[in-house]
Amino acid sequence: MSDVNALFEAARAVREKAYAPYSNFLVGAALRTPDGNVFTGCNVENASYPVSVCAEGGAVSAMIAAGQRQIAEAVVIGDAALCTPCGMCRQRLKEFGTDDLIVHVADLNGIRRSFTIDELLPAAFELEDKKD
Repeated sequence: MSDVNALFEAARAVREKAYAPYSNFLVGAALRTPDGNVFTGCNVENASYPVSVCAEGGAVSAMIAAGQRQIAEAVVIGDAALCTPCGMCRQRLKEFGTDDLIVHVADLNGIRRSFTIDELLPAAFELEDKKD
């Protein structure tokens, strides 16, 4: 099984654990760090939608909690053929992504498309932009 297939399977497995009683739209994410560690997350909804957590946010939080700081590759799987990360999650991925971060977008049948993080979030806000 290739590395991207293992990431796909990890994202698919965690997607099944999502808590989405309001939208019934289950999402899973799996991130690989440059040293090969894999972290997963699933969406967790709340009756107050802004309080919900995206799958990518959960995976990033797990990665940070484990002391890791870089994402080398990611898979996001949802119930739509092209379930790309939302704007907030694109920024999260950019914040911790390597320069060549690839984000694979999948449905239950497999990877549908792969993007660089710069394709998903061109002209991203970066801390350096805020400095004098």
